Amino acid sequence: MKLYAIGDLHLSGTPPTKPMTVFGRHWDEHWPKIRESWQAAVTADDTVIICGDTSWAMQLETAVADLDELAALPGNKILLRGNHDYWWSTIKKMREATGGAFHFLQNNFHAAGDVAICGTRGWNLPGSPSFRQEDEAIYKRECLRFRASLELARAAGYKKIVAALHYPPLYCAADSSCFSELCREYGVKSCVFGHIHGEDVQNAFSGFKDGTDYRLVSADGVAFALQEIALS
Repeated sequence: MKLYAIGDLHLSGTPPTKPMTVFGRHWDEHWPKIRESWQAAVTADDTVIICGDTSWAMQLETAVADLDELAALPGNKILLRGNHDYWWSTIKKMREATGGAFHFLQNNFHAAGDVAICGTRGWNLPGSPSFRQEDEAIYKRECLRFRASLELARAAGYKKIVAALHYPPLYCAADSSCFSELCREYGVKSCVFGHIHGEDVQNAFSGFKDGTDYRLVSADGVAFALQEIALS
């Protein structure tokens, strides 16, 4: 069993109703590139974490076409919410709409062998230029959701934990956030995240800090190829 991650697929049907090439020519045919990488690497026994911003759809009913594209690919699939996933609904409704093809990560955790996958959406970080007073309550709520997910995994006896967020948990190795502190407290092995693109990818911290390997996996930041997460 192998574990992979990628984020920010930004699907919008076939052919796409919102072509991502408006954000750069490197996005040309981005979904076929991701799909080819997926099919070349992933087997039925593997698990893929999708770190948010999966579909541009505004409603769940519209998103189903994009989700069906993912459901047809091999492996177990864990989805979490991104800031553009306006179609996101209750877990019950999403399971029913997709025929149980996905595990949805929200206020829970999911197992991949002896590894627990924990996480939440995350949010803008205090101290960042984009942080506003109204962000404080959302940031604190996301911290609580992340702790709840981690605590459920610990209570279930899992020793190996991989965390998944949509927003970056750190922008500088010298800084900290509730997300990085919780990764340290719960001994998180790897933390994958997305959300940022283009030249901004250099602004998020990737690397080791306090025993956790932080990795940006937004699609354009990893050349539209799934990233394997080491489990040893």
